[in-house]
Order: sequence, then structure tokens, then C-alpha cells
Amino acid sequence: MSYRTADSLRPVTLDDVRGAQKMLTGVARATAMEGSRHLSQLVGSPVHLKCENLQRTGSFKLRGAYVRIAGLLPEERAAGVVAASAGNHAQGVALASSLLGVHSTVFMPNGAPLPKISATREYGAEVRLHGQVVDETLAAAQEYAAETGAVFIHPFDHPDIIAGQGTVGLEILDQCPEVGTIVVGIGGGGLAAGIAVAVKAVRPDVRIVGVQAAGAAAYPPSLAAGHPVTVANPATMADGIRVGRPGDVPFALVQELVDEVRTVSEDQLSAALLLCLERAKMVVEPAGASPVAALLGEPGAFAGPVVAVLSGGNVDPVLLQRVLRHGMAAQGRYLAVRLRLTDRPGALATLLAVLSGVDANVLDVSHVRTDPRLGLAEAEVELHLETKGPAHCTEVGHSLREAGYTVID
Repeated sequence: MSYRTADSLRPVTLDDVRGAQKMLTGVARATAMEGSRHLSQLVGSPVHLKCENLQRTGSFKLRGAYVRIAGLLPEERAAGVVAASAGNHAQGVALASSLLGVHSTVFMPNGAPLPKISATREYGAEVRLHGQVVDETLAAAQEYAAETGAVFIHPFDHPDIIAGQGTVGLEILDQCPEVGTIVVGIGGGGLAAGIAVAVKAVRPDVRIVGVQAAGAAAYPPSLAAGHPVTVANPATMADGIRVGRPGDVPFALVQELVDEVRTVSEDQLSAALLLCLERAKMVVEPAGASPVAALLGEPGAFAGPVVAVLSGGNVDPVLLQRVLRHGMAAQGRYLAVRLRLTDRPGALATLLAVLSGVDANVLDVSHVRTDPRLGLAEAEVELHLETKGPAHCTEVGHSLREAGYTVID
């Protein structure tokens, strides 16, 4: 089934975004904008965080979903709506539908995090689990729409969705009228396209920079080709921007209005998420941290004042734990050390005393005595340490060697 209609191909204008803003009054929050001293010092000009992670349902997705569903004809509302999503769009559609009195069915992959499934149900949607990847879930939702007449609500490829997301741009102009650069994550492109429509119409001098995860970067080859290109098997921890193909509607707007699209690595995403948590006291999902990752990657490339859009905060606790550990490792705050020592009583205690002397926190110890590579009186120890950064890692290694230990690389 195709969801594309003549209505879905109409252009998106500033008037559309302003109309969406009126429609969202009392529905979506005008989210806070917080300054970041740490990022401002790094970039060399003021940096502000647009906190869509504090939006209702935990992301910007409510804006577009509500505008799209509110614009349906009475007979379309009566038929209900259907969506496919692993998280943020699912919750946005569920809440928007409940607020408008429309029945919603949301297809989610079997591997979707339990907190996101529970939240979607609590917002009022009927949740159906199908498939292992979002493409399979999407196909099931479109098949359901064809069978039942329910209206398929696409996460990014519709003018109403883009107009709703564009209200973030109007808020940025209101909260930071002197803005020089807006940095925003890009998956399918709905948020970046909406912000660009709103901002460029009022302030064409503002630079709009999109950010994609390097493992799921469909926009750079698409922009080079001049049309949407599919990237096979997109892979990134940032599931909110893990999209294999740009939407047709947002692609045209991004191509025209977005000044640059950058990519960031998984290490940069991890470090950005950790920085948001530690320095800004913000719980942000990896996709929401992608603009911060871009600032960390090349801070001198952004003319200020800079607004980084934290697009969402719906991160699974299990993923958060893994990402935080990955981020700390990327910052040199974990150190794995293997070394050999004499196998005698008290040898391990002596080693731990050396580590204590340089203030290294031991997280885990593995003690091997039976490996055939070891001498008769030798033991091998592998330690996982929490450190204070690269310089501290160097200090720990130097102290171990000075104490006479053979460190195995």
C-alpha cells in the first residue's frame, strides 16, 4: 500500500507552521532553552540547549502527530489511525489520538524496549508487536491500513508532520532571537525540514546544520545524488535517527534549506550523552544527543550563538547503562590492564595497594593461575579500572611499571 496522496506532496510554508503552532496551544509544551557553560567555552560562543527531551511523551514527535491527526476529516477520524514505530513516534501518535478522541493502533517490533511499549499503551494506543526490525513493522502497519481503512500516520513524510515539528523553530527564534546556528539531528528529516522552513523564512541568515549517525547516514549520498537514496542495513545506537531512506517531502526541504549535514561516530554519541547527563543534568537519548556530538567533534565549525536541539529523552535504561559505559570508555575513564605477578600470598593485596595509591577505582578483577603460558610461580591478573581520564590512565600504567609489574598489552 502507498500512503502518498496529492495532499502529502503539497509544499510546507511558514503559514503552515504558524497554523500548527496555534493548533498546538495547550497541547504541546513550549520547551525550555538552557545555556551550557561547558559547551559555550568549547565552541567559543554561547551555546543553548533546546530541551525537547522535556516535551510531553519525551520527544518532539507529539507536535507533528497531533497536527496530522487533528487535520483529518471526520470520516477519517472515525476509521482510526495506525502507525509503526519503535518508540517516540508511537508515543506521540498514541497521546495525540487520545487527546483527539481517535482510536489508534501502533505496530512495534518485537524487540522494542518494554518501557516504550508500556508508555505507548498507557497513552491509549492498541499496541501490536510484529517483526524484528522496523521495516517489517512498517509493512504490517501499512497492510493493516489497507485492510481496515485506518489512516496511516507516517513519522516524517507528510507536510502536516513537518509543519508540526517546525514549531520548534518558531520557539527557538522567540527564545534566542540572535541565534546564528541551529544544530539538529536528522533521521527521516521531518524535524530538520520543519525547523528550516520556519527559521529560514524569518531569518535566512541563520545556518541550519543537520547531524546523522555515521552508520545510518542516508542524507549525504542522497544530497549528492539529488534524490533520496536508500542505505542498506543502517546501524547505530541512536535508534531515533536510524532511518535507511530520507522521506520525499522532507528531503526536498532539507536539500533547499539546510546548509550542511554532518555525521558523528558512535564514540561521539556516547560522549555527548554522557556530557548531557553530567554537565547539563539532562537525560537524553543518543539521537537527541547527536547535535552535542557534532559540537564536540568540531567545536570551531559553528558560528554562535548556537542552539542544539535535544530532540528526545526516551532512552531504555538498559541501553543507557551500556551507552554510559561506552561514553566513559571513549573519554578514557575506563582502563583494562593485564599483568603478571608472582603467585604468592598477599601479591594481589600489594597490587591493589599500588592502584589505591594512584586513586584508581577497581571495578573487576580476574585472577588466572592455570594458563600453560604462565611460569610455575606466576599468575596473571586482568583488572578493569575506573579512572579520571587519559592522563590518569597514563599515570596508572607508569605507577605499575615503577612498582615492578610487567604490563601485558
